[in-house]
Amino acid sequence: MSTLSGKVALITGASRGIGRAIALALAKAGAAVYLAADGTHEELSAVAAECRSYNAFCRAEFGLFDLGNAADVQLMTDAAILSLGRVDILVNNVGIRIRHPFGEYSADDFDRLVAVNLRAPFLASQAVVPSMRANGGGRIITIASQNGIVAAANSALYGLSKAALIYLTKAMAFELAKDKIMVNTVSPGPIETEFTRARMEKEPGHRELRASQVPLGRWGKPEEVAAAVLFLASTEATFVHGSNLVIDGGYIIH
Repeated sequence: MSTLSGKVALITGASRGIGRAIALALAKAGAAVYLAADGTHEELSAVAAECRSYNAFCRAEFGLFDLGNAADVQLMTDAAILSLGRVDILVNNVGIRIRHPFGEYSADDFDRLVAVNLRAPFLASQAVVPSMRANGGGRIITIASQNGIVAAANSALYGLSKAALIYLTKAMAFELAKDKIMVNTVSPGPIETEFTRARMEKEPGHRELRASQVPLGRWGKPEEVAAAVLFLASTEATFVHGSNLVIDGGYIIH
């Protein structure tokens, strides 16, 4: 895999889980990274320190933002550019899940989830375009979900937002190709993270059930999603554009 030395990556939702794994993978490949999340200073500081541990010259900065707030999206982008000078790679990873049977969602549920899962990536992508254009191109990689492709119980709102991200990727790819800004989506299936482990603890048998639905017979790891993002961010992915790369162990093939 080619180096990302000299590149700057902005990763949202970077304090834990898939976002953390992506930040570490890009830093290990040589990118400077700006980590954004609504977690704690301690969490982000720890991830930044891990990123720096891979390379004494790696720059890793971070900031706390509520990306459900439209103003914070622009503040985040401005902070990343101020700290590191540019943005070459944007990873739209931030997301929340609100689970209810259809018919039991509130208007507030809709507004909050769409603000974080869809509006934030939309606005962040728009915000980095001037920097990418000025530097001759860039990469926008958005983390969607297999639930943007196939339906699941209690996931109508979450799946709606992820399906919209898959379309948004196609629209951005069509319009930004002339600027050499390559845009793709990664859609994970069942991935074991802090969030999913908490659900496993609450719902006995959930781990085994989900694993049984995956042809490979297991849950995925955050590092496996990060490897796909690293590929899309690298100079190896020179003709992958407007695509949705599914990382789900084969879940959606049956």
